[in-house]
Amino acid sequence: MIRRSLAEVRTPARRVEVLLAAVEILLAVGDDAGTLSAAAELEAIGEQRASPVVQALAAHGRAQLDLAAGRPVDAPPRLRTAIRTWLRIGAPYEEARARVLLARACALLGDAETSQRETGVAREIFERLGADPDLRSLDGSRLLTERETEVLSLVVTGATNRAIAAELVLSERTVDRHVSNIFAKLGVSSRAAATARALELQLVPTRSASEDG
Repeated sequence: MIRRSLAEVRTPARRVEVLLAAVEILLAVGDDAGTLSAAAELEAIGEQRASPVVQALAAHGRAQLDLAAGRPVDAPPRLRTAIRTWLRIGAPYEEARARVLLARACALLGDAETSQRETGVAREIFERLGADPDLRSLDGSRLLTERETEVLSLVVTGATNRAIAAELVLSERTVDRHVSNIFAKLGVSSRAAATARALELQLVPTRSASEDG
């Protein structure tokens, strides 16, 4: 669906929305080339239109790519640029999402103090906005069991519950329960939303297209 949207949607404002979604979705399924293409186009639109908002969205998308590619050192400068834009124009929800990613990057770089501070600020913003799904996601992500993380990593690939059960040598009913628990902890109600949360919070490693042979 996202690839069809990329091919069909040409209206500039709508195109930006589709590209931003494409970065998250294609990254989650291991389409490295598609992800890079969407991110590059998003950046180009931001530069052409001299739009700080689009540039901030592009910076967020690039930071997601940095983290997925194992380059956490490249993410903080992009995210801090985005955060400055969100602060300047008064976009607290986008600011909080960027801070969540910044906290993840700092944690990977061994900067626990900054990571905790950014997580705290993000939590305060989500609480003020009443963004309950994001709060549950922020808190619930730390509560996933090892098995739930394994199941989530397969959900992200698009595997059905039956396929997951076969892969992990579990009953399908057990997988159903794990998926339900994951949804509750992440504050989502669909596999697509769970995939987006997993990517945003870097809960599972993304698949590289090269791994598909």
